[in-house]
Amino acid sequence: MDAIYYTRHVEEKIKIFAQHFKVVLVLGARQVGKSTLLHHVFPDLRHIVFDPVTDEFLARSDPELFLQNFKGALILDEIQYVPELLAVIKRYVDKSNVKGQYFLIGSHNLSMLKQVSESMAGRVGIIELSPLSLYEITNNGSRKATWIKDYLDNAEQFAISNHNVFDHYETGLFETIWNGGMPGILTLPENLRAEYFKAYLHTYIERDVRVVGHIDDINNFAQFVRILSVLTAQEINYAHLGREIGIQAKTVANWMSIMQTCYQWHEILPYYNNTIKRLSKKRKGYFSDSGFACYLQNITSSVALAAHPNRGSLFETWVTNQIKTLINTLPFEAQIYHWRTNGGAEIDILLEKDSIFYPIEIKCKVQLSKHDISGIMAFRETYPHLNIAKGLVIYAGENSYQINPHVTAISWKTI
Repeated sequence: MDAIYYTRHVEEKIKIFAQHFKVVLVLGARQVGKSTLLHHVFPDLRHIVFDPVTDEFLARSDPELFLQNFKGALILDEIQYVPELLAVIKRYVDKSNVKGQYFLIGSHNLSMLKQVSESMAGRVGIIELSPLSLYEITNNGSRKATWIKDYLDNAEQFAISNHNVFDHYETGLFETIWNGGMPGILTLPENLRAEYFKAYLHTYIERDVRVVGHIDDINNFAQFVRILSVLTAQEINYAHLGREIGIQAKTVANWMSIMQTCYQWHEILPYYNNTIKRLSKKRKGYFSDSGFACYLQNITSSVALAAHPNRGSLFETWVTNQIKTLINTLPFEAQIYHWRTNGGAEIDILLEKDSIFYPIEIKCKVQLSKHDISGIMAFRETYPHLNIAKGLVIYAGENSYQINPHVTAISWKTI
């Protein structure tokens, strides 16, 4: 049986990039569907996958000969294993004005971005692919009018009824979070999902971490990944975390950087009215896939997740990842922050676009109270001079409704 293909938000963007850039670089975590996406969009192109050990077609030892042997547009997968190719690709694309000559796929971002940006500035379009969004899972990945676009375009006139595209989505909330967004896992029987993530963790550490981080104690790093999964959707204190697991704060910072480099973890800056202060306060961190985070916490089923003490942080992780994915589809991305005062008032997600601020609270509960919008109201009171749009509370209930003139509650199924 053929594997299910999920239409992705970035398909049209890749086609446009191929018409305007000589090189297109697709980055993202392992198994998010990068290779499948490019094969689907460009089914006739030659697709070559590189290996960290085997020198495929002598690409590392003789990159010039490799490119001479493969004429025409190419998809070059796991390009991080053959950095020797980049300088030669640059020379080739400089000799021709043809667009869409090479499509590169990588599972590491910082080192790959540095090499590509330095060697092919102005010649490369870069796309980051995330795990599947709810739009993509429900075959709505080609929709241009997502809820986040309409909300940012006109928050005051934002109509929930325009976005009930998931009315026939029958999977429950906790099963959705527990599943996560890795395309390969969604069609697996429930009893095989732990094996999938076990192999995923092993491959991630043995391939990506060894290449990026040069870490000797792999078992210790694996334990660090499991501990970090419990801290998803929390502010991260490197020194405190280091003391808890017996390693130095600078090692914690290095290991978290590796997690980000390999797209397993992302962080959100705090918002302060003073830009300098924004960079000096604590960031909130999130696992990039809620299903992987559930596995690392030994949550064995969606039923177990529903009763788990960390269900709130995993719900916030899932919602935040949905928002981040949809923002990446916009022509001009909004800035993402979180906000917290010393007194305890907080907003989970604060978006900024064109100097307008969009506060979003995330609540894993089906009945909302006035307390659940206190962070949004406190932000409005703290910064009366800012242009603050109508806020949202994304919650675990089924209905969307107006809470007060400044806040609307929207169901998780709407996002």
